Amino acid sequence: MKPFGLFLLVGVSVALAGAAPASTRPHYGGTLRISIREAPASLDPADPAQPGMFTSPSLSRLIFDTLVTLDARGQAHPALATAWQAAPGNQRWQFSIRRGITLHDGTALSSDTVAASLRAANPHWKVFATGEAVVVECDAPTTNLPAMLALPRYGIAKRGGGKLAGSGPFAINRWEPGKKLTLTARDDYWGGRAFVDALEIEMGKSFRDQMIALDLGKVDVIEVAPDQARHAVSEGRRIQSSAPAEWMALVFSRDMQSAEEPKLRQALALSIDRAAINDVLLQGGGESAGTILPNWLTGYAFLLPTIADLERALRIRDGAGGGPGWTLAFDASDPLARVIAARVVLNARDAGLALLEPSAPPTNSNVADIRLVRMPLPSLDARVALSELAASLGLSTPKFDGDPAYSLYAAESALLQSQRVIPLLHLRTAAALGANVMGWQEDPDGSWRLPNVWLEAGKP
Repeated sequence: MKPFGLFLLVGVSVALAGAAPASTRPHYGGTLRISIREAPASLDPADPAQPGMFTSPSLSRLIFDTLVTLDARGQAHPALATAWQAAPGNQRWQFSIRRGITLHDGTALSSDTVAASLRAANPHWKVFATGEAVVVECDAPTTNLPAMLALPRYGIAKRGGGKLAGSGPFAINRWEPGKKLTLTARDDYWGGRAFVDALEIEMGKSFRDQMIALDLGKVDVIEVAPDQARHAVSEGRRIQSSAPAEWMALVFSRDMQSAEEPKLRQALALSIDRAAINDVLLQGGGESAGTILPNWLTGYAFLLPTIADLERALRIRDGAGGGPGWTLAFDASDPLARVIAARVVLNARDAGLALLEPSAPPTNSNVADIRLVRMPLPSLDARVALSELAASLGLSTPKFDGDPAYSLYAAESALLQSQRVIPLLHLRTAAALGANVMGWQEDPDGSWRLPNVWLEAGKP
């Protein structure tokens, strides 16, 4: 689906990483060294245990191509599939597979391999090969299937003997699960060779350890926490920041079970000072959110209020007669989630609402009343993004009918009106780059386009 909002790609740094001097030209060679916080135990794109932060899609696309890709405006373009068409009813689709594609193990990509990979990624679909094409039969009409197939989990992988082979621009050279991944550029990649010869990716590193490694010249690219991006710029670092895309919200584990509970949830939503959280705790690293999807993707998020109203929250809470209190769960390994959870508890207390202190013994997120979640934008197609986020949270499946713009707004409004979620913030993702890193590009959601990066010789 084409996003109908205006893209506002906000760079934290005034020095854009991709703007190389006119005297320099991209060239091949070298090893790009990267450090990230995630520590995935698997590279299989169809593995449901894959972490969901923004670097996972960035890395997956290096190894595994998808049938379709999306541009910055959410438009679908051919990749491993050169063309596609839907039968009447949009439930049966046929994708023509590109010829001459070679996998990392030297074998040719076949329609049978593609079909097997898609079946592993979605067992609810009926997928089969027919000549040089693949047919996908969904269990319901799916008008946006091409955009769905651009999701990283539908990366085409050949599985066998405990090994994975993809068709991406880089091949796996060495893999230490959760610790280190080394990739080698493919000279025969169908989309053109990447500039660097290799990528070395250190995993499971804290933001602090990443910054130290960058200062010591041990890595070339690191992640920067949203609340540290502004400070990093003030220190003269090269920072590239995305649009506000990563979502933070409170999610209730169950539907409402009393007549008073809707009022109590409304009071909680009104009590939270999102502006203070963004300005003080995040140092301007995001935007207040009253919606699930960011405004730059939809164009209507500004219509929903995000301003705290403590007086109204107190009146609503008094009218509901109080409540038994809620337990709150959050990712204790995420320092940002910890401080935001603490602020939410204080705001709720000001409105006379009781939340379990975040400093109490860890609360199992499976039994907690409320979870503080932090999720990346899954897709640059708004309908796919909303559907994926709803499925991840156990919410009802969004319904899209009629006019694309209105149906998206109506579908998101229905999810918000269920009062299962209280949006808090949309965060920017940021990367710090070494002086030798050139040609940096990323999508509005913060996904890195590493095949376009090149290293300038002679710079430390």
